[in-house]
Amino acid sequence: MEGIDIRRADGALFGLAQERLDSLTKPQGSLGRLEEFARRIVAITGNPMPPLFGKKAIFVFAGDHGVVDEGVSLFPKEVTVQMVHNFLSGGAGINVLARHAGADVVVVDMGVDHDFSDDPGLICRKVVRGTRNMRKGPAMTNDEAIQAIRTGIALAREYADRGYRLFGTGDMGIGNTTPSSAIASVMTGEPPADVTGKGTGISDDSLAFKVTVIEDAIALNSPDPNDPVDVLAKVGGAEIGGIAGLVLGAASLGIPVVIDGLISTAGAIIAWALEPAAADYMFAAHNSVEKGHRVMLERMGLEPILDMGLRLGEGTGAALAITLIEAGLKIYREMATFDEAGVSKELA
Repeated sequence: MEGIDIRRADGALFGLAQERLDSLTKPQGSLGRLEEFARRIVAITGNPMPPLFGKKAIFVFAGDHGVVDEGVSLFPKEVTVQMVHNFLSGGAGINVLARHAGADVVVVDMGVDHDFSDDPGLICRKVVRGTRNMRKGPAMTNDEAIQAIRTGIALAREYADRGYRLFGTGDMGIGNTTPSSAIASVMTGEPPADVTGKGTGISDDSLAFKVTVIEDAIALNSPDPNDPVDVLAKVGGAEIGGIAGLVLGAASLGIPVVIDGLISTAGAIIAWALEPAAADYMFAAHNSVEKGHRVMLERMGLEPILDMGLRLGEGTGAALAITLIEAGLKIYREMATFDEAGVSKELA
């Protein structure tokens, strides 16, 4: 994407990191994926001994969706506004888990159909007042989609300048599993029925209708899978574009970014399609129960860290995964070597 330069993570440092991991007081490879996380952080940062992350932020991008008018969600649209206030007051699931992970929650209005006037702590970057109904036409214009992406890029740069060194992604938007599943279908080539789930818990009949809505939207708008901005504009959402931009911005700055669930991964696959090297900086937090989630992760070559039946969104999976990524880095930095501890190594 114009204005974004993403270098590949330094693969030469994987071997160096592995040498240190193998020198620690444990059987080689015995800490499993914690060792993988450490190797990746070394390669991402380009530092053989990366510092601890210090300041961490989980960005919750919020937006409304015109396709809710079709009846694809159990919850009314006003819940988006209500949950934004819940985030700001610290009472949501992501607030609890972010505190547990030692991360700040950054709430961003990308496209909520509401004017937030004096809400302290809210970052207002509104691109649209809710998207248009994608079953009747494009959800956004091309310019709106680009603006959403550029907003996410700018936020990554702003928070990097403030000293944040690890990002997580989150979302809020009633109905946003519908555009996310549409993106999954277009970007992977899988039929909507194979990438669409029950979201907030709709019935089997409602799921069948949701699939029909997505099929109709794709048929009407003909999003081009070779043009990720076109896909985002026609069947996406403003908060999904913000997530895509945050991923691109983080990768361009050498900052790891932890991707949450279905909606975050829809943003991530847009970023990946624009700049494939961005995948080097992504950690897939978990495998959600939404069918399209794993399909997109596999397309990007990402292996989820957790598999816990999560489907809340908000960045909750990212918060949990952050604790494990940090654990891997602490093992790498703080565990004694055989020589330091005076422990005999395994026999040759």
